[in-house]
Amino acid sequence: MKIKFLLDENLSPRLKVAVLRLNPEIDILRIGEPNTPPLETLDPDVLQYLGLSQRLLVTDNRTSMPEHLEEY
Repeated sequence: MKIKFLLDENLSPRLKVAVLRLNPEIDILRIGEPNTPPLETLDPDVLQYLGLSQRLLVTDNRTSMPEHLEEY
């Protein structure tokens, strides 16, 4: 199974560009792009999207995201 990633909106869009430059085969999206949650989506809704889309979240949100991890 190929790993798919979702970049949180708090990360620079340039991160996606850099990753794809290194390996264009990586399946990577960023919140706010088509077929992803819109910008400013609440964490629980992002986590639900991750489950449905089978993606891994890449974030540096250390403020609110850790409290949701205990729920899952």
